[in-house]
Amino acid sequence: MVHILGETNSIFNQFISEIRDKNIQKDRLRFRRNFERVGEIFAYEISKTMPFKTLQIETPLGIAKVPNLIHQPVLATILRAGLPLHNGMLNYFDGAENAFISAYRKYERDGSFKIKFEHLSCPPIEGKTLIISDPMLATGSSMVLSYHALLEKGTPLHTHIVTIIGSQLGLDYLTEHLPQGKFTVWAGAIDQELTKKSYIVPGLGDAGDLAYGLK
Repeated sequence: MVHILGETNSIFNQFISEIRDKNIQKDRLRFRRNFERVGEIFAYEISKTMPFKTLQIETPLGIAKVPNLIHQPVLATILRAGLPLHNGMLNYFDGAENAFISAYRKYERDGSFKIKFEHLSCPPIEGKTLIISDPMLATGSSMVLSYHALLEKGTPLHTHIVTIIGSQLGLDYLTEHLPQGKFTVWAGAIDQELTKKSYIVPGLGDAGDLAYGLK
């Protein structure tokens, strides 16, 4: 299942427009904060799909019955561009365990590239809700590689994949290479075009460089 939050008019679209705007992007602090803000909205929307139980909360004047999340998810992200998006979701799932994946594009002289995986830091995820975030879903290769790396720590109950800007090609790749019925995609927007170097058009540029400076 795919949820594209930008298809419904809300303040979320204002944040997406600022993230895409090449002039606003010059302010790195604002760029990172907008990633955090959309991460918070993604977390809020995903929380609606998770199980809750009603607790009796003692107030100064009595007892209130309030639904509470039964289990916190495991939040995973791909370094480095995913960090501010991850932090936004962590602001809401503040009791979550966290996983970090080191993966990158290794370019060849002819302009082609392979996704290289280097390191994984992750708690056990067996039977847990897993949320993997990466701000850009271009070819989908790094997301699939990261998902299979995480399986070394167990099989999650369900996986939510979060991306700010995705491509249709990337979505199709996930459908072909991930287990059906076991994952849900949450995207801000889906663009149709990729360049020869697999950058999304119109996209937003290089998210990692814009957030943290040139490599």
